[in-house]
Amino acid sequence: MEYIPYEGIPYFKDCEAVVKGVGLLLVELQVVPQRGNVHVCAVIARSDGADVSVSDCSKVHHALGPAVLSFLQKERDDITEDNVSMEVCSPGTERNVKNAAEFAVFKGREIRVWDKTVGDWVRGTIVSSSEDAVTLNGESGEISVRYVDIAKAKFIHN
Repeated sequence: MEYIPYEGIPYFKDCEAVVKGVGLLLVELQVVPQRGNVHVCAVIARSDGADVSVSDCSKVHHALGPAVLSFLQKERDDITEDNVSMEVCSPGTERNVKNAAEFAVFKGREIRVWDKTVGDWVRGTIVSSSEDAVTLNGESGEISVRYVDIAKAKFIHN
């Protein structure tokens, strides 16, 4: 699994500030140019660990839409609200972790990771994470798993 710092994702830090402004967390951001248009997909989470509601997505959409349009217009003069589409969604109950940087966002959540060194799933609650590894508290105590040893990571829905 790869660790991509959020600072390295275009527009992430600016959009993260907007999302935090409405009391939520930005987990993933994709800004994809498509034949003259731009599609923006934002995955959000709640800091209290509760499920993301439709109302949460709507709040973020209304706050983030004008901000994203402004960011894009600074780089391209052909951008208008007619050629920018945006999708805001929750991470889902059984999300596959795509970027190891997400572990920090989901501290306290139960997760399972496929550890290539063990050849099996390792299950536990996220205690902490760094740029190199995630520490889980599982049935046999705390264990750190390096990202290079993780083939796949997935939330556990109870």
